[in-house]
Amino acid sequence: MQNLSADFALAPALPRYPARREKRGRLFARAAGPYHLINMISSVTVYCSSSRSVPRVYFDAAGELGRAVAGRGWTLVYGGNNVGLMGHLADAARAAGGKVVGVTPQLMVDKAIHDTLCHELCVTTTMRERKALMEQRGDAFLTLPGGLGTLEEIFEIIVGKQLRYHTKPIVLLNIAGFYDPLLAMLDHAIAQNFIKPASRDLYFVAPTVSAAIDHLRAYVPPPPADKWFEKAIPSGTE
Repeated sequence: MQNLSADFALAPALPRYPARREKRGRLFARAAGPYHLINMISSVTVYCSSSRSVPRVYFDAAGELGRAVAGRGWTLVYGGNNVGLMGHLADAARAAGGKVVGVTPQLMVDKAIHDTLCHELCVTTTMRERKALMEQRGDAFLTLPGGLGTLEEIFEIIVGKQLRYHTKPIVLLNIAGFYDPLLAMLDHAIAQNFIKPASRDLYFVAPTVSAAIDHLRAYVPPPPADKWFEKAIPSGTE
């Protein structure tokens, strides 16, 4: 079990200059002048609920996702607890022969709900450190239906992509139409000019696990752009 100090910091952003290979498994290639990233996923960070009380359809999706991630040979990075959708996801990935990396705060270890079966369990001091490490360890982000914590985590990842802190794929797994009301709220915010219409390109909405996996496999990172900034004001991010 790996313990992380309170002064944990994110790794520096990926370089913008030519390079043949980067540690996390991405390749650079020349495309119309600048170098762009070619998608090569080796690990997927999944955000999901720790609730035991949600309908069975969500447990079924979590199990299918765990098996699918393992089946692609990708490492599963998740919240590191053994309860609810989290535990079901991790168990399914392990049962399918996949590697599982859990990231959980000391608070959850103290409550004895941490997943002791993880191939690697990283214990952080705070929730913020946990989120930072989960972001750092994933080459892609996927969220199952979840509650306040899940929504907070995925929105931070979406905004990070909007501000060009990363260009990794983001998928909302819309099982049983769970995210339909949220997507309608985002459309309303776009109509009211609080969010830019192009924000829809930041994430992919997948109705099934197979559609989510297909998107990750086909994903090509976008070229560098500053379209979110007009007159130095980050409109549509607040």
